Amino acid sequence: MLDQFDITKRWPAKDASVIQLYSLPTPNGIKVSAMLEETGLPYEAHLVSFATDDQHTPEFLSLNPNNKIPAIIDPNGPNGAPLPLWESGAILIYLAEKSGKLLPSDTAKRAEVLQWLMWQMGGFGPMLGQFGFFYAYGGKEIEDPRPLDRYKVEAKRLLSVLDQRLDGRSVVAGDAYSIADIAIWPWVRALFTGYKASEVLGLEKYANVLRWHTECADRPASQAAVNIPASPG
Repeated sequence: MLDQFDITKRWPAKDASVIQLYSLPTPNGIKVSAMLEETGLPYEAHLVSFATDDQHTPEFLSLNPNNKIPAIIDPNGPNGAPLPLWESGAILIYLAEKSGKLLPSDTAKRAEVLQWLMWQMGGFGPMLGQFGFFYAYGGKEIEDPRPLDRYKVEAKRLLSVLDQRLDGRSVVAGDAYSIADIAIWPWVRALFTGYKASEVLGLEKYANVLRWHTECADRPASQAAVNIPASPG
């Protein structure tokens, strides 16, 4: 069934009956790994290595023309047909609906969760990603201070929005842990891990965010997800 997808030529399925995950433990990749771990849906993970430009290979592009991770193939999609899917937010929604977990059925609460998911997709993730580039990665060599200043200010603004939202709340939206929390916490984690930006962003000022992030990151599914797919060696 999966033979119709060229990506399986480079990353063969060991069990073609389960969801195939093509990813890397970046913030966006961790989202989907955490979701799969939370739901208990059977899957196998394939490492798409940026070090070897796997995301630009013809096989990967045959699944995701936008050359970004994560991407999945569900061999048991709607009406029993295989479903290829990319964009982490779309994958979270699909897996929530497939499993019946982590997305409220109540219309108002569902809309609230989706609102915060879109906030992450459209703002929190992209802006923190740009901040990270100019602070910790290739952009730090640029002498003009304006790009970094712009994204540092925006990162702090977005952290303030999240901190205010979490004042007196244990989850971002609805009444229980959801795909909104799963989408957001890996990006907060990146500020500590990849970007090492605790001091420059003054993360200690966002007490609600720190408390919530610890609770999210300590979940067993989250602990597993940060190492899925496992790196060689």
